[in-house]
Amino acid sequence: MDYDTIRLKIADNLAVITLNRPEVMNALNSQMRAEILSAVREAEGAARALVITGEGRAFCSGQDLGDRANVDDLDLERTLRDEYEPMLRAIFDCKIPTIAAVNGAAAGAGANLALACDVVIAAESAVFLQAFARIGLIPDAGGTYWLPRQVGFARAMGLALFAEPVKAAEAAAMGMIWEAVPDDRFAEHWHARAAKLANGPTEAYRRIKRALRESWSNDLDAQLELEAHLQGECGRTRDFREGVMAFLEKRPPIYEGR
Repeated sequence: MDYDTIRLKIADNLAVITLNRPEVMNALNSQMRAEILSAVREAEGAARALVITGEGRAFCSGQDLGDRANVDDLDLERTLRDEYEPMLRAIFDCKIPTIAAVNGAAAGAGANLALACDVVIAAESAVFLQAFARIGLIPDAGGTYWLPRQVGFARAMGLALFAEPVKAAEAAAMGMIWEAVPDDRFAEHWHARAAKLANGPTEAYRRIKRALRESWSNDLDAQLELEAHLQGECGRTRDFREGVMAFLEKRPPIYEGR
C-alpha cells in the first residue's frame, strides 16, 4: 500500500521503514502510528529482517503535540490503548528480527519506539530522552517496561524523574542500546548488520527472541524445558542442516530462512 508519513522499502529479504515527517522531527501523529502498524505487518510477511529509521536529523521526537488543536481534546488513555499499543505490539511481537537504526534524537515515545525493537544501533550524535516528566507525564509507549529491564531500576528511575538526555555512547554503556557508531559509518554499519540478519537462520532468530523473553517469567526448570523444546524445533530446520554442512565443508552457509 501507499504511505504518506513513512516510506517502506523491501529488497533482498530486508524491509526498511523510514519515518518521514522531518519537518516535525518525525513526531508521531495518528496517521503515522497507523501506517507504522500496517508497514510492520506487511514487512513481516515479505522480509526476513526489519529496520526502522528516521528521515532527516531526528529519529523520532515522540508524540506530535500539535496533532490536536486543543490539549483538552487529548484522550491520552484512549490514544495509548487504541493507537500506540497495537503499533508497539506489532514491533515487539514481530516474527523477524527488528533493528532500530537511530539516526538522531529519539525522545519520549520516539525513544520507546526504538526500544521496542530487538536491537538498537545509534549514531554517536544521537540522544535518547525520556521527556515525559517535563510536561507532567509518566514514560509511556512501553518505557516503564523496557527501561528497568535494560538499564536496571535505579537508572530507569533517574531517567524517568530527571528527564535528561542520554548520549548514544552512554546509552550503549548502560545497556539501553546495543551499540553507538560514528556518524560517518552509521548508515553503512546498520545496513551490514541488517543484511546479516536478513540472510541468516530466520527460524533460529524467532526462537531466540522467544526464549530470551520468556526467561523473565520462567524459573530454571521451565526455561531448560523451553530451551530443549525450541532447540528440537531448530534441529529440524533446513537452515540447521545447511549450517552444519557449511561448517564441515568450510564454506559460508547459505540460509533460506526455513
